[in-house]
Order: sequence, then structure tokens, then C-alpha cells
Amino acid sequence: MPWSDRIGRRVKLRDLHVLLAVAETRSMAKAAERLAISQPVVSKTIADLEHALGVRLLDRTSQGVEPTAYGRSFIRCGTAVFDEMRRGVQDIEFLADPTAGDVRIGAAPPCVDFVTAAVARLAARYPQIEWRVMEGDTPVCCRMLRERRIDVGIGRLWDSAAGDLNSDPLYEDHMSVVAGLDNRWARRRRIELADLAGEVWVLPEANTVGWLWIDEAFRSVGVTTPKPRVTSNSMSVRIGLAETGGFLTMVAASMLRFGAAGRRVRILPARTKTRPVDIITVKNRTPNPIATLFIKELRALAKPLAKGK
Repeated sequence: MPWSDRIGRRVKLRDLHVLLAVAETRSMAKAAERLAISQPVVSKTIADLEHALGVRLLDRTSQGVEPTAYGRSFIRCGTAVFDEMRRGVQDIEFLADPTAGDVRIGAAPPCVDFVTAAVARLAARYPQIEWRVMEGDTPVCCRMLRERRIDVGIGRLWDSAAGDLNSDPLYEDHMSVVAGLDNRWARRRRIELADLAGEVWVLPEANTVGWLWIDEAFRSVGVTTPKPRVTSNSMSVRIGLAETGGFLTMVAASMLRFGAAGRRVRILPARTKTRPVDIITVKNRTPNPIATLFIKELRALAKPLAKGK
């Protein structure tokens, strides 16, 4: 009997589906509720699966269930199986109608407005495509990629985070110092970042991704990051306070291009170190056709943002 047939006799897709639901909910009862089946059916499915494989997949505790090392390995396999099936269906749908389908995108600040601009352009041309855009910092996007919850992520991938992920540079970005039009620094033509350390700042919370980029910018010129008068992770709040003329803030240059049109602010001529914004995908996994279309649109939109332009 071929090996593939033996697998089919031992493990059914339904079994994998039940196991994934139990692992995600950490509960037999919650998995049964999600799947609209009885809890005894869930328990028997897991027991039969463990018997077929000859290993324990889940540890039962008073707090719920926890995957064993065998379980975690098999769950990764199951996630990949269903992801490949989903991609296969997407490929068929795309071949039947290249203008329809769905794509899931993860956008990390400060790339959200850039991603929004690309989605808007494609949505106008392909009204039958369904877009699912999730916002989260780059580590969150990486986790969603590994869990196959998104098809492509846009963010800044630190070297240490790479591992099983691909990162293709999209454009070079840098942090820009922003002031309101009435701010005294708005009229200066030559400014060094170190000159601004003693000013009144509104910055994101310490140790967030945005703060780390800002901290890196100040440290690169030998200055400690200023203690902000106002702390906020909201880009709208920071830009709004800068507009009053009483605060300085620092945001990504691409955000100003795509997300701050019409705001009464000026970018100060205090350049900072550039860093690449990456297209992040899972290694050895070709993006589905619509994700490929989206990536192509991103590259077209990024041309004006190329380093030195």
C-alpha cells in the first residue's frame, strides 16, 4: 500500500481540523462549541488520533489542554496542510476569474498608510477582490505569517527575527522630525537632530517599536532620547499636537507622504538614518496570485520612495 494511502487511513482532514480547534481554544468544550459538535465526539477524535499515531498529542490539566511536543509538531503540520489547501483553492479561483478572490495582509506601523494606499488603488481596479488588512507591529505580523493567518506582511524585519521568513526590501524609510507651521524651528533651513534634544516632544511609549526607531535615531548622533512632555502611541495625537506649534514629534517619512496630507506641519531638515521597509513572506511558500498582484502594486507605489529620491 502506498505511503500516502496509509496516511489517509490513519489521519483524516477532519481529525486535523478538530485537533487545531482544540489547540487554539485550549478546551475540548470550546472546540466542540466552535465546531458545532458534541464534546464526546471531540474527545473520541483526539483519542483515536493519538492511538493512530502512537503518541500523546495533548496533556489534560485542570486549566484545560496543552499540546505536547508531539502535538506541537503535528499542529504545525496541520496548519501547513490547511494553508496549502487554501492556496490551492485560491489558485483555482484565480484561474477561473483573475479579478476575484481574497488576500490577507499584515501592516506594521509606520507602513499602514502606505499599505492603505496600495489597497485603495487595487480595490478600485478589482472590485471583486476581498481585502483583509490587519495592523500590528512587525513581530505580530511575523507571528501571523507563521500561523498562516496572513499571506504577506509589510514592516521592518530585524535580522534576529528572520529565521524561517523571507524579507525583500521594498523601500528605504527614515524618521522625520515634524513641527507645526508656527513652531520656531519650522523656519530654520539647517538643523541637526542634536539641536532639538532640549525641545518639547510628544513621543510613543518607551520600548515600543516606534520608540526604538526614534531612540536609534538620537543615539546615532550621540544624544539621549528626550523625555517627552506627552506620551502617546497614536500617530493622530502626535501629529495633532505638533500642529499646535508647541511640540515636536518624529514619524516615518512614508507616513507623512501617505497619511498626513493636508496637515499643518513641516518636516524639519534633520535627516536620520534610513532603514529598509520589507515585504515579509514565509520561506519556501510562493504567495498566492492575488498576494503577488498586491506585491507588484506595492513595488510600483514605492518607486518614488526609493533611497535618494
